[in-house]
Amino acid sequence: MDSFAFELVSPERLLLSEPVTAVVVPGTDGEFTVLANHAPFMSTLKPGVVTVSQAAGGTEKFFVRGGFADIDGKGLTILAEQAVPLESLDAARLAAEIKNAEEDLADARGDLARTAAQEKLDQLRELRAALGH
Repeated sequence: MDSFAFELVSPERLLLSEPVTAVVVPGTDGEFTVLANHAPFMSTLKPGVVTVSQAAGGTEKFFVRGGFADIDGKGLTILAEQAVPLESLDAARLAAEIKNAEEDLADARGDLARTAAQEKLDQLRELRAALGH
């Protein structure tokens, strides 16, 4: 199978930059798969899992939250608001973080604090759903 260039970038760092054979992307309008010679295309991302089939063999998965995907003649670039390798996530730690976020939301005073606490809780729940826990 033909390969193409792929980069996954978050605000913190470049997570992946290598030749790949396929990438499954959680687009806002639905999940889509990018292969070599894909037509130019842009999409916003919804929270979900990006599955990368590496040209050297093997698969990597990343949880992304927001951002966009840009497919052009050179390949695919995903600029994610947040991106985390799935293998680095710990289910017990995630459960504890969700519990803390729920408590923070219950204790929040004022609209701004409640909105921030709800957003954090929503992100953590999206991550848990992506992991299938």
